[in-house]
Amino acid sequence: MLAYLATKEQFLLDAHIIEDIVKDAVKEHLHIGISPNEVSSWRNSLGNAMANVMNSPEIPLNAGVAIEYQINKHKKRVDFIISGRNRDGAESIVIIELKQWTDIDFSYLPEHVKTFVGKKDREVLHPSYQARSYASLLEMYNEYVYDTPVHVQSCAYLHNCPSADVISDSRYEEALRNTPVFIHGEKNQIVELIKESISTGDGIDLLRRVDASPTRPSLQLADAISKMLQGKEAFVLIDDQKTVLETIVYSAFKSLDTNKQVVIINGGPGTGKSVIAINALSRLMGQRMNARYVTPNAAPRAVFEVRLKDSFKGGQIKELFSGSGSYTGLEQDEYDILIVDEAHRLKLRTQYSKGGDNQIREIIHAARTSVFFIDEAQKVTWKDIGEVSEIIKFADSMGADIIQLELTSQFRCNGSDGYIDWLDGAIFGKEVESTYFSGEDYDFQIFDDPTALFDRIREKNIPSNKSRMLAGYCWNWVSKKNPDKFDIEFPEFQFKAKWNLESRGSAWIIDPESIADIGCIHTSQGLELDYVGVIIGPDFQIKDGELVSNPAGRAATDVSLNGFRKESAENPVSAIEKADKIIRNTYRTLMTRGMKGCYVYCTDPAVAQYFRKCLQEREE
Repeated sequence: MLAYLATKEQFLLDAHIIEDIVKDAVKEHLHIGISPNEVSSWRNSLGNAMANVMNSPEIPLNAGVAIEYQINKHKKRVDFIISGRNRDGAESIVIIELKQWTDIDFSYLPEHVKTFVGKKDREVLHPSYQARSYASLLEMYNEYVYDTPVHVQSCAYLHNCPSADVISDSRYEEALRNTPVFIHGEKNQIVELIKESISTGDGIDLLRRVDASPTRPSLQLADAISKMLQGKEAFVLIDDQKTVLETIVYSAFKSLDTNKQVVIINGGPGTGKSVIAINALSRLMGQRMNARYVTPNAAPRAVFEVRLKDSFKGGQIKELFSGSGSYTGLEQDEYDILIVDEAHRLKLRTQYSKGGDNQIREIIHAARTSVFFIDEAQKVTWKDIGEVSEIIKFADSMGADIIQLELTSQFRCNGSDGYIDWLDGAIFGKEVESTYFSGEDYDFQIFDDPTALFDRIREKNIPSNKSRMLAGYCWNWVSKKNPDKFDIEFPEFQFKAKWNLESRGSAWIIDPESIADIGCIHTSQGLELDYVGVIIGPDFQIKDGELVSNPAGRAATDVSLNGFRKESAENPVSAIEKADKIIRNTYRTLMTRGMKGCYVYCTDPAVAQYFRKCLQEREE
């Protein structure tokens, strides 16, 4: 989504007040707040530096200019884009990453530098890598760009930086190969690069086409894992994702000579936790490190094993992936690194191991470096103990160095941060900056008929076999013992269906025949779909106009709330609070499995009306 769009001629006319124009445009089109520091940076970078560059007669007056392009609806925004046609007449754009940095030093992280940002020295991405990652996003995910194709050139401009000694050092050769960096005094060089890509202008038409193009979501992890584990890059990691990956790799090597390392990464749905985890596994295996990918959930492991069966022998796959209960009774530091995905699902102990006391402690004890990808809002059972405070407690007790990082770039739900924020507001009652999203951003619909919903999911499933139905665990799994019976029935709609068949195993979600099944939280968490249909059951109700949880609405065969009754007798207030959080977390997780859309049916019409009201408030 574009904030500011104009020709070069109009941009030069706007340059003297560009910071005010862009501020208003960002608020109007991107619906986000702007800090005074950002306004000041626009004044310097746009009104001065880029106005000086664009004033060159070698850049066509009718070249297009875009400022603050929210690429693929991610929070990260491209600073400056110039569009037109190259000498061959092909459509072409130039992406320019602008930095106001002056003093820059080398970083211990590959493809990073160290500079003063946000009132302190920080390790940040080399701007050439950052610019190239944005170009790659367009080339890989923007349908118009890769179908046309549009030529995409990228560069970085550090207009205040007096020296290129660090930023152009040979250690950054890979980042600089296709994305040069320019510093203060190199206006002519950046003009020359623009001239090579933009020979003639075509107004703003190309930028409008790029902005209006459908976003084809990134490759699903399960489909690309084979390439990644054989050392091939299937995903371009951007911004904080790249920083997290390199920090993990750096920590793994550091731990060989110093203290234990514990890396904690907070990240919401679709921020790339699993992608980074698999990339880290691939990198470290390539360095002959004793590494494992650990996840408490069986479903992701089962899907990975199916996808990898043609590339790796079964025994090899088992060595790559494990459950979280495999580390009881091990010697200290038996592994170089354990990478724990879905760490919020860790348990106090595993039912299959004797002597286990706490999976967090056992994992930290067993590895020189332990990495925990965590989203506490996805704790969905009574026994889930994965919390940042608990990880820190055990890490401190073992003298480990602790690194905490956060992932913010969101890729699921079509990259729509507005949908995620809206959902958090609707389910948790959270106050968030912006809950706006359109149907173009993300396809969210409420159905009054579960049969119509299921028909729509079947229709969406036809092209790619990546759409499925899920439901809150509010119906007993009677078909497990009696395959002739149905689990979820709504006679008034002639609707009846079964939970995912046990015979399909934990990888049911990619079974071509499983479209007739309905999955639950236990068989879908950690996985993603194109479209997801969600049945919201009687564990949600409306009371005095508010959305409230109802633990009694859960099925007797669901183990998520095992322990609720016992704790209710001892401490009813804390038991109700914990059950409420589990139920809300469950639906938030189910409703964020779809990359392109989520359709819901609520068994309680009042709950459906509540969500419709939330949608109306979003639109006001």
